[in-house]
Amino acid sequence: MERSPEEEGAGPEPAGQPPATDTTRDPGSGVPPAGPGAASEALAVLFSFGRRLLVLVPVYLAGAAGLSVGFVLFGLALYLGWRRVRDGKARSLRAARQLLDDEERITAETLYMSNRELPAWVSFPDVEKVEWLNKIVAQVWPFLGQYMEKLLAETVAPAVRGANPHLQTFTFTRVELGEKPVRIIGVKVHPSQRKDQILLDLNVSYVGDVQIDVEVKKYFCKAGVKGMQLHGVLRVILEPLTGDLPIVGAVSMFFIKRPTLDINWTGMTNLLDIPGLSSLSDTMIMDSIAAFLVLPNRLLVPLVPDLQDVAQLRSPLPRGIIRIHLLAARGLSSKDKYVKGLIEGKSDPYALVRVGTQTFCSRVIDEELNPHWGETYEVIVHEVPGQEIEVEVFDKDPDKDDFLGRMKLDVGKVLQAGVLDDWYPLQGGQGQVHLRLEWLSLLPDAEKLDKVLQWNRGITSRPEPPSAAILVVYLDRAQDLPLKKGNKEPNPMVQLSVQDVTQESKATYGTNSPVWEEAFRFFLQDPQSQELDVQVKDDSRALTLGALTLPLARLLTASELTLDQWFQLSSSGPNSRLYMKLVMRILYLDSSEIHFPTVPGAQDLDGDSPQTGSSVDMPPRPWQTSPNSHFGTENVLRIHVLEAQDLIAKDRFLGGLVKGKSDPYVKLRVAGQSFRSHVVREDLNPRWNEVFEVIVTSIPGQELEIEVFDKDLDKDDFLGRYKMSLTTVLNSGFLDEWLTLEDVPSGRLHLRLERLTPRPTAAELEEVLQVNNLIQTQKSSELAAALLSVYLERADNLPLRKGTKPPNSYATLTVGETSHKTKTVSQTSAPIWEENTSFLIRKPHAESLELQVRGEGTGTLGSISLPLSELLQADRLCLDKWFTLSNGQGQVLMRAQLGILVSQHSGVEAHSHSHSSSSLNEEPKASEAAAHITSPVQEVRHRLPHGDSPSEAPIGPLGQVKLTVWYHSDEQKLVSIIHSCRALRQNGRDLPDPYVSLLLLPDKNRGTKRKTSQKKKTLDPEFNERFEWELPLDGSLRRKLDVSVKSNSSFMSRERELLGKVQLDLAEIDLSQGAAQWYDLTDDKDKNGS
Repeated sequence: MERSPEEEGAGPEPAGQPPATDTTRDPGSGVPPAGPGAASEALAVLFSFGRRLLVLVPVYLAGAAGLSVGFVLFGLALYLGWRRVRDGKARSLRAARQLLDDEERITAETLYMSNRELPAWVSFPDVEKVEWLNKIVAQVWPFLGQYMEKLLAETVAPAVRGANPHLQTFTFTRVELGEKPVRIIGVKVHPSQRKDQILLDLNVSYVGDVQIDVEVKKYFCKAGVKGMQLHGVLRVILEPLTGDLPIVGAVSMFFIKRPTLDINWTGMTNLLDIPGLSSLSDTMIMDSIAAFLVLPNRLLVPLVPDLQDVAQLRSPLPRGIIRIHLLAARGLSSKDKYVKGLIEGKSDPYALVRVGTQTFCSRVIDEELNPHWGETYEVIVHEVPGQEIEVEVFDKDPDKDDFLGRMKLDVGKVLQAGVLDDWYPLQGGQGQVHLRLEWLSLLPDAEKLDKVLQWNRGITSRPEPPSAAILVVYLDRAQDLPLKKGNKEPNPMVQLSVQDVTQESKATYGTNSPVWEEAFRFFLQDPQSQELDVQVKDDSRALTLGALTLPLARLLTASELTLDQWFQLSSSGPNSRLYMKLVMRILYLDSSEIHFPTVPGAQDLDGDSPQTGSSVDMPPRPWQTSPNSHFGTENVLRIHVLEAQDLIAKDRFLGGLVKGKSDPYVKLRVAGQSFRSHVVREDLNPRWNEVFEVIVTSIPGQELEIEVFDKDLDKDDFLGRYKMSLTTVLNSGFLDEWLTLEDVPSGRLHLRLERLTPRPTAAELEEVLQVNNLIQTQKSSELAAALLSVYLERADNLPLRKGTKPPNSYATLTVGETSHKTKTVSQTSAPIWEENTSFLIRKPHAESLELQVRGEGTGTLGSISLPLSELLQADRLCLDKWFTLSNGQGQVLMRAQLGILVSQHSGVEAHSHSHSSSSLNEEPKASEAAAHITSPVQEVRHRLPHGDSPSEAPIGPLGQVKLTVWYHSDEQKLVSIIHSCRALRQNGRDLPDPYVSLLLLPDKNRGTKRKTSQKKKTLDPEFNERFEWELPLDGSLRRKLDVSVKSNSSFMSRERELLGKVQLDLAEIDLSQGAAQWYDLTDDKDKNGS
């Protein structure tokens, strides 16, 4: 049988396919026409040629614009990088899809079970396969796609169009979830410690061919997503389990750690695949996902109505805190090379510590393969098991840091052990890292706080001091916030601050009764002294809608350390209030390896004390205390933070394009206490001029830690640190130095440190008080004049509980706002405490020591109020005896001794005579006064006179005013202190309501006018008020100080009655002395009086 030439050229038909039928042959022609395949091939060739031609358009445009070849090469490099990222994502998607498609076949072939599914009895130790669930998801997937299309088109698109007038033509042009559904690779069920809770871990993998396209027709803008990968472990918690349908009250879902994400963009969003933008865009999307679906955030779906404690389920209390001590590493690999690799160097290692979304970075140790960091971090643990501690070590380089190794550890092992201290090998590198891990339990027990604070004082921790408690704030809602101008609804948000840490809530738009339902967590170093500051603001941050300041000590007396209530807002509307739930928990290290330090000589007599009626002979009652040798040896360290220079600028504006300055402040840590200066705005050479005081002991190894920060809205920026040995300061007695800040390129800090040793004599107290008034700075609290040391040994004959049972007693010692609580001694009416404490005393004549003896569950057993003026009259300023309690039953044996804080460097102790009032007649020349002023403040205080000496001149007919006029050379300020008046004139039957008005002449404007507070119905008012004028010395010497004592004429009148005045020519006064003097008042007709 013969074949035509066409049949011969066609060749045989492919096997397994039916013969092709020719449907294009023209019956009237013998030549077959060109089919559609030829036309489409021609169009493809033209399209390919056009695309290649478009590549030359940028080259032509660059040449036409006269640009250099560098622009063309830069564009070419950008395109090649974009193409490489795109191709990499496409390959990754294909590989992931192939792996998922062939997973069952590859597993079956490996197990020699060809063409069969795995039987149900094949299981793995921890993770179980759920193919049945994947089949259900695959069948539901198309219908889920239909729902998503309706949701985006009918709900999301209108919302986007209404959000911005430029997006009024926004629309979804294509929404397809594709044919590849989400797959659950495995499920692990954890045995829960709680009976009403089920924990599931779903290993989720999504490699989808999803395609979502959007278009803004007005701007001819198209964008979209075509293909996406998402891999992670999703934890599902079913709680609470109830006895009613549907059995499960709610479902909580969250990723334990950030899932991996890879997106293939289309349209205008193709630009996001440019190198640099690719990782940035994926990171921003992951941040958005983490904001509501990565620990500590979680998605809560209630299944029953009126579910109780929804806020607690949405943001439960942490399981615990892990204190991570990053100590050191050893045997790290060397990554630095020199001379093109011929010379091997070392490494500059630093470590990254991660637990969930919490990340910490250590400092860099230069040129070291065995670095010692000695840093401590505290991390919140939300889920056990599941979360991991991850430490990665890197070598710091100018371009890209080199990886040196990593270690991972499940937090459940730390929970089980309590304390882990070990060297851990680094995976992916060489060497080991030394970690000490401590599990801190969260206890609702305020009794543990003193023990924790005592332990923390002995811990040297950097970069932050150890925490004693954690505060969780559940911000629920607000009501009746004030409206904006024009009666517009505000967009309220909340700023919550504890010390240096500020956190913000989301903004709720267009309402004055917002609902936030957010949780915030703060670490607390000392809950007894810290405060929670709450600011409700409009989202522009310019308008404050309300404020609230809550001392955290209030939580310590609340039930379960919890406050769940409405709080009234200040600086707001009359009915404006905020609903919050505040929960505090004490961080307690429960380990047999840890022993809390105790006071030497302390004894545990909880049950070993002979009780009343015992046959054991009682020892004789002591008449005086027997304190240990360390009692009364404390000193006071006065820290004067003056100024700084050349600090680094941290503020950036317009995305970092414009360089600003910094808003610096200083943090001090010494002897277990922290201090913070005020913030100086926009200054790289700030002047603080603040004085802080702290009680210190001579225990070796203590340090003074100084850190400078730039105040920011979120996290404050680091500007430098300095550490010095406290022993050095105490031995030298006085230091006045510029300290070069460490760990920063530039900056130095001017500090003046002075050790004050208490003296058991009251002879110099008046001079000390006067010196403190002179050197007092405007930003500092009142300086201490004395140190009170108290040793509480024991009590006796305390009242019994319910008439028969001995109490569980403890004592509190209080001076002003400072308190000390002793340990609790169980079941005895004669407890022995043997504890000592110290207090800073600012006004010994006016303050008192308050002691209360209390019993657990029985209230106050007795109290004592000891005025410190009694100590000033006692021998060596000390009382050591039995004190009778106020209720008449019971006594306490206590020693209280006072020490006057005399500055040795100031020379006050050299003063042995008093100047009489005749010294006022001495008129030093202005040049002599200037010579005195230029000397430091510390060298002029020995000239302070006693203002109330017996040799004073008689009082004038109008009375006298006592004041100090002094020039502060360090601050370049003229200072006047109005102390008091005496023997004022009485006009009429009623006593006057005097006050003092000061005016610097010849200026009579309000800028130089000062006025004291008004005292009611007295002829001998006490003011003790300080006033300052910023003037140069030569300007001060050209002025006159007009001092007028006035009184209100009547309640309804605005007229003022002049009781007397005095005018001082400052050029005729030795401003260097700072002497308190009495001046005779005259009437308005006289020009001066003395």
